[in-house]
Amino acid sequence: MSKAIIAIDKSKSYRVYLTITTDLVQEAAQIHDATPLAAAGLGRVLTATGLMGIMMKEPTDKLTVNFKGDGPAQQILATGYGTGSVKGYIANPHVDLPPTDEGKLDVGGSLGIGELSVIRDIGLKEPYMGTIALVDGEIADDLTAYFFISEQQNTSVALGVRVETDQSIGAAGGMIIQMLPDADEGAISALEAMIGDMKPLTSIICDVRDRNAALSEEGLVQELLHEIFRDIPDEYEPEILESRDIEWNCDCSRERIQQVLMTIGRDDLQEIIEEDGQAELQCHFCLKKYHFNREELQSILDKI
Repeated sequence: MSKAIIAIDKSKSYRVYLTITTDLVQEAAQIHDATPLAAAGLGRVLTATGLMGIMMKEPTDKLTVNFKGDGPAQQILATGYGTGSVKGYIANPHVDLPPTDEGKLDVGGSLGIGELSVIRDIGLKEPYMGTIALVDGEIADDLTAYFFISEQQNTSVALGVRVETDQSIGAAGGMIIQMLPDADEGAISALEAMIGDMKPLTSIICDVRDRNAALSEEGLVQELLHEIFRDIPDEYEPEILESRDIEWNCDCSRERIQQVLMTIGRDDLQEIIEEDGQAELQCHFCLKKYHFNREELQSILDKI
């Protein structure tokens, strides 16, 4: 389980969502047997989706963040809820590319040219969906553009996943800063300067963790907030509103998988029964397998 905090500055000019997701990304990377490159991409999307989940008002609110491109990773998709639970997958968890010229994992190259779509289901008659072309596939830049283009919201997104030489996740986290209506010009200028001088988020996480090894997860996120905003003027200093949990949670079940079988149609299901006499479906998110024998398939067919 990862801790996240929500804060607002003293002038009520902006809101901050901040989290350290090292354990969550490690769990997802292990489930999907992900290469370092795949773990970096999936980890960034999971972290962002978790933060966007706790930005929603109701626990039952749901959103799906889908990166799809023509690169070898093909697709990275994550689903988050207002409760803070999140799940996700990458279509090609074994993707591997040479590092960028800066020596970094080439997440943008792994996605290539494509689009980002965000679907929000907040209990209305129809879910809201926004889609933009990928800016560079590096996840944070694409989400920053999405908030501006699709939601008309001035937002800064920072995401990071550090993968160690033994392929473990050394650090992972994310921050979303959103400007509020009638924000002070001074706050905008101060944030622009801070973001321009900011080190990579994973470097700051590692520095804070090394200096505060005895702190709890929540304490580390609070210290991370103080470190990031330490040079911000006092009148624009963020104050913590609440602490939230973000955790990996796949809610698949036999009943849900059965519903999938019911959607493929009578003819296709009849063909499966006659030719194979059984079916095995696997959850994309947690990779759990569900087996259905001939009798179970026939019962599903009878219900269609």
